[in-house]
Amino acid sequence: MRRAFVIVNPVAGRGRGARLARPIAEAFRDRGWEADVHDTPGPGGERDLAEAAARAGWPLVVAAGGDGTVHGAANGIVRSGSTTTALGVIGIGTGNDFARLVGAPGQVERGVMALEDGVDRAFDVGEVEGEYFTNGFGVGFDTAVLTAMQGFPTLRGSALYAAAVYRAFLRFRAPTIAIEASECTASAPAMLTEVSIGRTAGGGFRLTPDADPADGLFDVCLIRQVGLWMFLRYVPRVVAGTHASLPPVTMFRTARLRIGTPGIPLVAHLDGELRYYGADTVSLGVVPGALRVRCAV
Repeated sequence: MRRAFVIVNPVAGRGRGARLARPIAEAFRDRGWEADVHDTPGPGGERDLAEAAARAGWPLVVAAGGDGTVHGAANGIVRSGSTTTALGVIGIGTGNDFARLVGAPGQVERGVMALEDGVDRAFDVGEVEGEYFTNGFGVGFDTAVLTAMQGFPTLRGSALYAAAVYRAFLRFRAPTIAIEASECTASAPAMLTEVSIGRTAGGGFRLTPDADPADGLFDVCLIRQVGLWMFLRYVPRVVAGTHASLPPVTMFRTARLRIGTPGIPLVAHLDGELRYYGADTVSLGVVPGALRVRCAV
Protein backbone atom coordinates (compact mmCIF):
# COMPACT_ATOMS: atom_id res chain seq x y z
CA MET A 1 0.00 0.00 0.00
CA ARG A 2 1.23 3.51 -0.82
CA ARG A 3 1.83 5.62 2.29
CA ALA A 4 2.01 9.40 2.64
CA PHE A 5 2.20 11.91 5.45
CA VAL A 6 0.30 14.94 4.12
CA ILE A 7 0.72 18.49 5.40
CA VAL A 8 -2.05 20.88 4.31
CA ASN A 9 -1.55 24.61 4.82
CA PRO A 10 -5.06 26.03 5.38
CA VAL A 11 -3.99 29.59 4.52
CA ALA A 12 -2.26 28.63 1.26
CA GLY A 13 -3.70 30.31 -1.83
CA ARG A 14 -5.48 32.93 0.30
CA GLY A 15 -7.53 30.26 2.10
CA ARG A 16 -7.76 27.73 -0.70
CA GLY A 17 -5.96 25.19 1.49
CA ALA A 18 -8.72 25.24 4.11
CA ARG A 19 -11.35 24.49 1.47
CA LEU A 20 -9.32 21.66 -0.02
CA ALA A 21 -8.19 19.89 3.16
CA ARG A 22 -11.04 17.36 3.13
CA PRO A 23 -10.95 16.74 -0.66
CA ILE A 24 -7.20 16.12 -0.42
CA ALA A 25 -7.67 13.54 2.34
CA GLU A 26 -10.48 11.87 0.42
CA ALA A 27 -8.49 11.80 -2.85
CA PHE A 28 -5.62 9.91 -1.23
CA ARG A 29 -7.88 7.43 0.53
CA ASP A 30 -10.13 6.90 -2.51
CA ARG A 31 -7.06 5.85 -4.47
CA GLY A 32 -6.01 3.36 -1.83
CA TRP A 33 -3.31 5.29 -0.01
CA GLU A 34 -2.61 5.11 3.69
CA ALA A 35 -2.58 8.85 4.30
CA ASP A 36 -2.03 10.67 7.59
CA VAL A 37 -3.31 14.20 6.90
CA HIS A 38 -2.48 17.19 9.11
CA ASP A 39 -3.20 20.91 8.93
CA THR A 40 -0.24 23.19 9.53
CA PRO A 41 -0.55 24.26 13.18
CA GLY A 42 1.08 27.66 12.62
CA PRO A 43 4.27 29.36 11.44
CA GLY A 44 7.09 26.81 11.28
CA GLY A 45 4.66 23.96 11.77
CA GLU A 46 5.45 22.33 8.43
CA ARG A 47 9.07 21.89 9.43
CA ASP A 48 8.31 20.18 12.72
CA LEU A 49 5.63 17.91 11.22
CA ALA A 50 7.86 16.89 8.31
CA GLU A 51 10.87 16.24 10.52
CA ALA A 52 8.81 14.01 12.82
CA ALA A 53 7.32 12.15 9.84
CA ALA A 54 10.73 11.56 8.27
CA ARG A 55 12.17 10.29 11.56
CA ALA A 56 9.16 7.97 11.86
CA GLY A 57 10.00 6.44 8.49
CA TRP A 58 7.24 7.78 6.25
CA PRO A 59 8.37 7.23 2.65
CA LEU A 60 6.61 10.36 1.33
CA VAL A 61 5.86 13.71 2.94
CA VAL A 62 3.44 15.76 0.82
CA ALA A 63 3.34 19.55 1.12
CA ALA A 64 -0.11 20.71 0.00
CA GLY A 65 0.32 24.46 -0.24
CA GLY A 66 2.60 27.02 -1.81
CA ASP A 67 6.34 27.63 -1.79
CA GLY A 68 6.32 28.50 1.91
CA THR A 69 4.74 25.15 2.78
CA VAL A 70 7.30 23.36 0.62
CA HIS A 71 10.07 25.37 2.28
CA GLY A 72 9.03 24.29 5.76
CA ALA A 73 8.52 20.64 4.85
CA ALA A 74 11.87 20.47 3.04
CA ASN A 75 13.67 21.94 6.04
CA GLY A 76 12.09 19.30 8.26
CA ILE A 77 13.12 16.42 6.00
CA VAL A 78 16.70 17.68 5.58
CA ARG A 79 17.03 18.31 9.32
CA SER A 80 15.89 14.75 10.02
CA GLY A 81 18.85 13.35 8.10
CA SER A 82 16.58 10.90 6.27
CA THR A 83 17.76 9.63 2.90
CA THR A 84 14.62 7.58 2.24
CA THR A 85 11.81 10.10 2.78
CA ALA A 86 10.79 11.96 -0.39
CA LEU A 87 9.09 15.35 -0.60
CA GLY A 88 5.95 15.49 -2.73
CA VAL A 89 3.95 18.58 -3.64
CA ILE A 90 0.37 19.52 -4.45
CA GLY A 91 0.67 23.12 -5.59
CA ILE A 92 -2.34 24.95 -4.16
CA GLY A 93 -0.52 28.13 -3.11
CA THR A 94 -0.11 31.52 -4.73
CA GLY A 95 3.31 31.34 -6.38
CA ASN A 96 3.93 27.60 -6.76
CA ASP A 97 7.41 27.98 -8.23
CA PHE A 98 8.66 24.71 -6.74
CA ALA A 99 5.49 22.89 -7.82
CA ARG A 100 6.15 24.21 -11.33
CA LEU A 101 9.73 22.92 -11.14
CA VAL A 102 8.68 19.36 -10.32
CA GLY A 103 5.57 19.33 -12.52
CA ALA A 104 3.15 19.04 -9.61
CA PRO A 105 -0.47 19.87 -10.55
CA GLY A 106 -2.59 22.11 -8.34
CA GLN A 107 -5.78 20.15 -9.00
CA VAL A 108 -6.24 17.65 -6.18
CA GLU A 109 -7.09 14.44 -8.04
CA ARG A 110 -4.44 15.03 -10.70
CA GLY A 111 -1.95 15.92 -7.98
CA VAL A 112 -2.42 12.60 -6.21
CA MET A 113 -2.13 10.72 -9.51
CA ALA A 114 1.12 12.54 -10.29
CA LEU A 115 2.52 11.44 -6.94
CA GLU A 116 1.55 7.85 -7.72
CA ASP A 117 3.26 7.85 -11.10
CA GLY A 118 6.20 10.10 -10.26
CA VAL A 119 9.87 9.29 -9.83
CA ASP A 120 12.18 10.33 -7.02
CA ARG A 121 15.20 12.53 -7.77
CA ALA A 122 17.93 13.86 -5.51
CA PHE A 123 17.71 17.68 -5.53
CA ASP A 124 20.20 20.18 -4.18
CA VAL A 125 19.23 22.64 -1.48
CA GLY A 126 20.73 25.98 -0.60
CA GLU A 127 21.84 26.79 2.94
CA VAL A 128 22.06 30.20 4.62
CA GLU A 129 22.38 30.90 8.34
CA GLY A 130 21.40 27.32 9.19
CA GLU A 131 18.21 27.41 7.09
CA TYR A 132 17.68 25.56 3.83
CA PHE A 133 15.91 26.68 0.68
CA THR A 134 14.63 24.61 -2.22
CA ASN A 135 13.98 27.18 -4.94
CA GLY A 136 15.58 30.57 -4.40
CA PHE A 137 17.07 33.28 -2.20
CA GLY A 138 16.47 36.85 -3.32
CA VAL A 139 17.54 40.36 -2.37
CA GLY A 140 16.11 43.62 -3.67
CA PHE A 141 12.97 44.21 -5.66
CA ASP A 142 11.41 40.80 -5.05
CA THR A 143 11.40 41.39 -1.30
CA ALA A 144 9.60 44.69 -1.91
CA VAL A 145 7.02 42.83 -4.01
CA LEU A 146 6.42 40.33 -1.21
CA THR A 147 5.85 43.20 1.21
CA ALA A 148 3.48 44.93 -1.24
CA MET A 149 1.45 41.74 -1.71
CA GLN A 150 0.22 42.06 1.85
CA GLY A 151 -1.72 45.15 0.79
CA PHE A 152 -3.96 43.22 -1.65
CA PRO A 153 -5.85 40.71 0.52
CA THR A 154 -8.54 39.92 -2.07
CA LEU A 155 -6.27 39.22 -5.07
CA ARG A 156 -4.66 35.93 -6.08
CA GLY A 157 -2.38 34.55 -8.76
CA SER A 158 -1.14 36.73 -11.61
CA ALA A 159 -3.41 39.64 -10.68
CA LEU A 160 -1.87 39.74 -7.22
CA TYR A 161 1.68 39.72 -8.57
CA ALA A 162 0.95 42.37 -11.19
CA ALA A 163 -0.57 44.73 -8.61
CA ALA A 164 2.27 44.11 -6.15
CA VAL A 165 4.98 44.65 -8.78
CA TYR A 166 3.44 48.00 -9.77
CA ARG A 167 3.07 49.22 -6.18
CA ALA A 168 6.53 48.03 -5.19
CA PHE A 169 8.20 49.78 -8.10
CA LEU A 170 6.63 53.13 -7.20
CA ARG A 171 8.20 52.92 -3.74
CA PHE A 172 11.40 51.01 -4.50
CA ARG A 173 14.86 52.50 -3.99
CA ALA A 174 17.53 50.20 -5.37
CA PRO A 175 20.06 49.22 -2.70
CA THR A 176 23.72 48.56 -3.38
CA ILE A 177 24.03 44.79 -3.61
CA ALA A 178 27.50 43.30 -3.13
CA ILE A 179 28.36 39.81 -4.35
CA GLU A 180 31.54 37.88 -3.67
CA ALA A 181 32.12 34.55 -5.43
CA SER A 182 35.08 32.95 -7.14
CA GLU A 183 33.24 33.29 -10.45
CA CYS A 184 32.00 36.87 -10.03
CA THR A 185 32.52 39.89 -7.81
CA ALA A 186 30.17 42.86 -8.10
CA SER A 187 28.93 45.82 -6.10
CA ALA A 188 26.35 48.15 -7.60
CA PRO A 189 22.85 49.59 -7.11
CA ALA A 190 20.68 46.75 -8.30
CA MET A 191 17.05 45.86 -8.85
CA LEU A 192 17.57 42.38 -7.50
CA THR A 193 19.82 39.40 -7.10
CA GLU A 194 18.30 35.93 -7.24
CA VAL A 195 20.32 32.91 -6.09
CA SER A 196 18.46 29.91 -7.45
CA ILE A 197 18.14 26.18 -7.25
CA GLY A 198 15.00 26.32 -9.40
CA ARG A 199 14.15 28.06 -12.66
CA THR A 200 11.39 30.53 -11.73
CA ALA A 201 10.64 32.97 -8.92
CA GLY A 202 7.79 35.27 -7.98
CA GLY A 203 5.11 33.02 -9.41
CA GLY A 204 6.63 32.25 -12.82
CA PHE A 205 9.31 34.83 -13.63
CA ARG A 206 12.04 32.81 -15.40
CA LEU A 207 14.96 34.57 -13.76
CA THR A 208 17.26 31.53 -14.05
CA PRO A 209 15.67 29.52 -16.87
CA ASP A 210 18.60 27.12 -17.34
CA ALA A 211 18.99 26.14 -13.69
CA ASP A 212 19.36 22.44 -12.93
CA PRO A 213 18.24 21.54 -9.38
CA ALA A 214 20.65 18.59 -9.31
CA ASP A 215 23.91 20.05 -10.67
CA GLY A 216 25.47 21.10 -7.35
CA LEU A 217 25.45 24.79 -8.34
CA PHE A 218 23.43 27.94 -7.79
CA ASP A 219 22.32 29.92 -10.83
CA VAL A 220 22.68 33.60 -9.96
CA CYS A 221 20.89 36.46 -11.72
CA LEU A 222 21.92 40.04 -10.93
CA ILE A 223 19.86 42.85 -12.52
CA ARG A 224 21.38 46.29 -12.02
CA GLN A 225 19.28 49.40 -11.43
CA VAL A 226 17.19 50.58 -14.38
CA GLY A 227 14.54 53.25 -14.86
CA LEU A 228 10.80 52.69 -14.90
CA TRP A 229 10.32 52.55 -18.66
CA MET A 230 13.27 50.25 -19.23
CA PHE A 231 12.01 48.06 -16.39
CA LEU A 232 8.59 47.79 -18.03
CA ARG A 233 10.24 46.97 -21.36
CA TYR A 234 12.33 44.22 -19.78
CA VAL A 235 9.61 42.50 -17.73
CA PRO A 236 8.31 40.40 -20.67
CA ARG A 237 11.88 39.24 -21.34
CA VAL A 238 12.24 38.13 -17.71
CA VAL A 239 8.90 36.31 -17.83
CA ALA A 240 10.04 34.50 -20.98
CA GLY A 241 13.54 33.83 -19.64
CA THR A 242 15.27 35.63 -22.52
CA HIS A 243 16.85 38.43 -20.49
CA ALA A 244 20.39 37.06 -20.05
CA SER A 245 21.81 39.16 -22.90
CA LEU A 246 20.39 42.48 -21.67
CA PRO A 247 23.00 45.06 -20.60
CA PRO A 248 21.94 45.35 -16.92
CA VAL A 249 21.94 41.56 -16.41
CA THR A 250 24.76 39.36 -15.10
CA MET A 251 24.29 35.59 -14.91
CA PHE A 252 26.72 33.04 -13.46
CA ARG A 253 26.90 29.72 -11.62
CA THR A 254 28.63 29.02 -8.33
CA ALA A 255 28.53 26.62 -5.40
CA ARG A 256 29.20 29.28 -2.76
CA LEU A 257 28.96 33.05 -2.41
CA ARG A 258 28.55 35.96 -0.05
CA ILE A 259 25.85 38.53 -0.66
CA GLY A 260 24.92 41.69 1.17
CA THR A 261 23.64 45.25 1.23
CA PRO A 262 26.64 47.13 2.70
CA GLY A 263 25.79 49.23 5.71
CA ILE A 264 22.13 48.16 5.74
CA PRO A 265 20.73 45.11 7.59
CA LEU A 266 19.99 42.51 4.93
CA VAL A 267 16.37 41.74 4.04
CA ALA A 268 15.89 38.74 1.77
CA HIS A 269 13.43 36.05 0.85
CA LEU A 270 13.90 32.32 1.08
CA ASP A 271 11.43 30.52 -1.18
CA GLY A 272 9.15 33.55 -0.95
CA GLU A 273 9.38 33.85 2.85
CA LEU A 274 10.80 37.14 4.13
CA ARG A 275 13.85 37.01 6.37
CA TYR A 276 15.38 39.94 8.28
CA TYR A 277 19.06 39.44 9.10
CA GLY A 278 20.87 41.49 11.71
CA ALA A 279 24.06 41.60 9.63
CA ASP A 280 24.45 43.24 6.23
CA THR A 281 26.07 40.17 4.63
CA VAL A 282 25.40 36.43 4.66
CA SER A 283 27.10 33.38 3.14
CA LEU A 284 25.25 30.85 1.00
CA GLY A 285 26.27 27.36 -0.06
CA VAL A 286 24.81 24.46 -2.02
CA VAL A 287 24.21 21.14 -0.27
CA PRO A 288 24.28 18.73 -3.23
CA GLY A 289 21.60 16.05 -3.46
CA ALA A 290 20.34 16.70 0.08
CA LEU A 291 16.61 16.35 -0.64
CA ARG A 292 14.75 13.46 -2.24
CA VAL A 293 11.89 14.88 -4.36
CA ARG A 294 8.95 13.17 -6.06
CA CYS A 295 8.79 14.58 -9.62
CA ALA A 296 5.98 14.16 -12.14
CA VAL A 297 6.75 12.22 -15.31
